[in-house]
Parts: sequence; C-alpha cells; structure tokens
Amino acid sequence: MKMKRAPAASAQRGAALLLAMLIMTLVTTLAAGMVWQQWRAIQVEAAERGRSQAAWILMGALDWARLILREDGRNPGLDHLGEPWAVPLAEARLSSFLAADRDNNSVAENDSLDAFLSGSIVDAQSRWNLRRLIDAEGKPVESELKVLQRLCDQGGATGDCASRIAGALAKAWPGTNSTSVAAIAPQRLSQLTWLGIDADTIKRIEPWVDVLPDPQAKVNVNTAPAEVIAAAVEGMSLGNAQRLVQERQRTPLKDLGSPAALGYFPVVQVRPVNEVLAVSTNFFIIQGRLRLEERVLEERSLVQRVDLNLVVRSRERVNLREGA
Repeated sequence: MKMKRAPAASAQRGAALLLAMLIMTLVTTLAAGMVWQQWRAIQVEAAERGRSQAAWILMGALDWARLILREDGRNPGLDHLGEPWAVPLAEARLSSFLAADRDNNSVAENDSLDAFLSGSIVDAQSRWNLRRLIDAEGKPVESELKVLQRLCDQGGATGDCASRIAGALAKAWPGTNSTSVAAIAPQRLSQLTWLGIDADTIKRIEPWVDVLPDPQAKVNVNTAPAEVIAAAVEGMSLGNAQRLVQERQRTPLKDLGSPAALGYFPVVQVRPVNEVLAVSTNFFIIQGRLRLEERVLEERSLVQRVDLNLVVRSRERVNLREGA
C-alpha cells in the first residue's frame, strides 16, 4: 500500500513546486511592472522639470534683451549695427553669470547646473516687409510688387514668384470691405507654405524678406543688406548699395535727405526714398538658445518697441537634439 502512495505524494510535491514557481514568476512580473512605472514617472517628472527650467531661463533671456532695447530707446532717432543690442551673446555657461552675484555662489559652484545660454537681437526691419505688399483693400501694391520681384530675381526664384506670393497674401489680407473668408495670415516667412508657396521659393528669398504686423514698417538703411536696399529703391544699383553699406560701418546715416545720403540714391527718384527707407527701427527679433543637459531649446520672439515699452508680438519655441 505504501508503494502505491509514493507516486501520488511525489506528484503533489511537483505540483506544489510548479505552483510556487508560477507565483514567483507572477510576483516578479508585477514587481518589474511597478518598478518600470515608477521609473517612467521619474523620467516624466524630470523632463517636465527640465522643460520648466528651460522656459524660465529663456524668459529671463528675453527680459534681458528687452532691457537692452528699452535702454537703447532712451536715445531715439537712430538704430545701427554699432549699438550694444547688435552684439550677439556668445554661448556661455549659465553659472558664470550667477557667479557674479555673491548670493548665488552656491548655485554657481553646483556642477549639476550644466546650462549654456546664447542669443542675439536682430533688426527685423533689416529685411523687406511682405505686409507692405497688400493694401487696405486687399489688392497688391504695384510699386511693392516690383520690389519683391527684384528680390525674387536676386534669389534666383521663378519668374512668377512675386505674383504668386501677392496672390496668396491677398487671400490672407482680403481687405476691410471684403466678404470672402480670409485665409490664416502668416506671422513668419516659413508660414507662407500655408498659402501654397513652395519651400524652395521661401528659401531663396529668406535672407531678404520677412513678415511684420505693421504694413508701414520700412527698411532700416543702417542695418539692411545691400540687396534689400537696392531692391527697395527703384533705379538704385547694387554697387551703390554696397558702397552705402561700407560707408555706414564708419558713419551711420542720420538723415535720408542729407547730401551725403542722396549721393547714393538715383538722381531721379520714382518715389522718395523716405517712403521705403528709414534710419530707425521699431521691430526686433530676439533669438535665444539654451543647452540644458541633453536638451537644446531655441526661442524666437518678435518684439515691437513703442516708446520705451516692448510688446511681444509673436513667440516660437523649438526643441532640438543635442549638438544640433
């Protein structure tokens, strides 16, 4: 009888062992899942903390640039590339700024603060404003259409470049009396793709063209490249524009009507140069770049200077890979 019971007992012990192994496997799986979820929550929290830190740092960089422009606005009437706002901020470790403050020495000595900041302020009116192309009635302005066509020719764009852009923008700014539904108005040049303009055309005119909210914004002759100046003034040669750019490095133009200034422009002007050119600026582009550990964040803000106040008209933030 005892010999018959032995196989049953052995089978029971085997089943118990198998059940124990199954329970152990289940517990291990559940524990691994809980550990993974906890690790994932920590990663999400760390990423959110990094994003918040980067946003605050870039906000501080924007405030710093606004302070510079506000101080520059205390001496209105002239904006040129020899002013403090035109000097870019080379990439520097953020702790080097904090070290200047005795209260922040402990932060500056913390090796975990591995953040690098760089930036620049660019005169947005150094480029020709596409908003000038469409009048209040939603129709292309012939004189401005010629300016855009000259810029398209310089960039090697197709012959109908100017007319295609004008037709697209007329849909975005149809005029106050129009009953048609307006397309989404672009705030940046890259957004012309919304209106059907191909990327190659945008890339060819990008160095000389931008979109500003003010249709009256003129080109700053003290900051614009020679190609933009020559295109803005009908009948002006590129050679004269290049000579003007070289001369303004020593002496920025203070008055477009002075004899020194008039020497660069055509004797017979199709329209007065002060209708398309200016010596001061109201719109600036503030560009900031932050490297925080493995994150690279860039921000572009368009600001308008109204007296001593700086109004942010648009902001764009882009996440990049490290080393981009």
